[in-house]
Amino acid sequence: MFNAIGRIFRTPDLRRKIGFTLGIIALFRLGSFIPAPFVDFGNVQQCLASNQGASGLYELVNVFSGGALLQLSIFALGIMPYITAAIIVQLLRVVIPHFETLYKEGQAGQGRLTQYTRYLTIALGVLQSTTLITVARSGALFPANSDPACAQLITNDAWYAILLMVVTMTAGTGLIMWMGELVTERGVGNGMSLLIFTSIAATFPSSLWAIAMTRGFDIFALVLGIGLLVVVAVVFVEQSQRRVPVQYAKRMVGRRTYGGNNTYIPIKVNMAGVVPVIFASSLLYLPALIAQFNQPAAGEEPQAWVVWITNYLTQGDHPLYMLLYFMLIVGFTYFYVAITFNPDEVAENMKKYGGFIPGIRAGRPTAEYLDYVLTRITLPGSLYLGLVALLPLVAFAWFGANQNFPFGGASILIIVGVGLETVKQIDAQLQQRHYEGLLR
Repeated sequence: MFNAIGRIFRTPDLRRKIGFTLGIIALFRLGSFIPAPFVDFGNVQQCLASNQGASGLYELVNVFSGGALLQLSIFALGIMPYITAAIIVQLLRVVIPHFETLYKEGQAGQGRLTQYTRYLTIALGVLQSTTLITVARSGALFPANSDPACAQLITNDAWYAILLMVVTMTAGTGLIMWMGELVTERGVGNGMSLLIFTSIAATFPSSLWAIAMTRGFDIFALVLGIGLLVVVAVVFVEQSQRRVPVQYAKRMVGRRTYGGNNTYIPIKVNMAGVVPVIFASSLLYLPALIAQFNQPAAGEEPQAWVVWITNYLTQGDHPLYMLLYFMLIVGFTYFYVAITFNPDEVAENMKKYGGFIPGIRAGRPTAEYLDYVLTRITLPGSLYLGLVALLPLVAFAWFGANQNFPFGGASILIIVGVGLETVKQIDAQLQQRHYEGLLR
């Protein structure tokens, strides 16, 4: 292992790529601590020191921004607008035929879709920065904190100050998007994924230390042991796949013979990735958001439905909240897999090039067989996603830990997935130069 790492740094091209990637990551983390204009940095730090974390959707966004959201920094929005825009554009392929046509055109068409994603990212950046500034001005960014400083995070309420803050945070999102594309072109791995990886990994030390300080080092050791088991289980499931065998008939084109080889269609157990967890978190936050805007005036009694939502759908330690969260993840997993994997399209492409599954007729029977396999393999994948996503909520209910519990939810899925993909890319580049990779 150490010899392989030594080969990485002895290879000039690979060493330069890794150095460039680390430099971009350092700049990204530096920007997460630079406050936006007209933000009272002292009051923000005071509120962070006495607050246990955000709740609801802010919890997810704060994790993805590496804690920059609650810092109200120039990179407060992090990579979340780009993630949302990419998911929206992918879903629009089902609704808008033009998007599907662009996707099938190859590199040129997908470049157009990438451009649409960039435009939508900037639009979402404006919307989300405006919402964040509004929440910060109202004092609701730290709702559980009674410190008067938490209601005075913005030093200037003039329109030009608010406009400058919106422009700065939106420009920060655009800069993050540009840095991610630079890493993809000149560095190692997928730039956007590595920036998300960095944001999430940056919250691990503080979360673990908070557990050690509040619950003791015996619970801290237990959490580390559980975290190691969770990482092993996630790696095992993320690498698991059902290989559907495919044979291609021989065909003559001129004087050359094509086909006649055997291959397979890899159907992963978790084809949806982390998207269902993001969908479920966002949808489950909507009732709490609606209830927040229907709070009674001073001296009035709150409405019954507002009290019910506050009691059952706001905190993650309630069994009803956990059950709804789990069911939404299972449902969104099936929904997203149905969008991203089209059995009819795969069967048609196989038939076009003379491919068939042994024992299954080409065409419609092949599509039905693929749908049969996909439906059944998605069930354990969806249950696995739901259980992993519930780990932070269970830790919050049992250990009294912060809801940003590191070993669970979207964070551990992204950490493991991006880590595996980056290691594979480094391994492939080592094999090109030394005929021996990073892993054996």
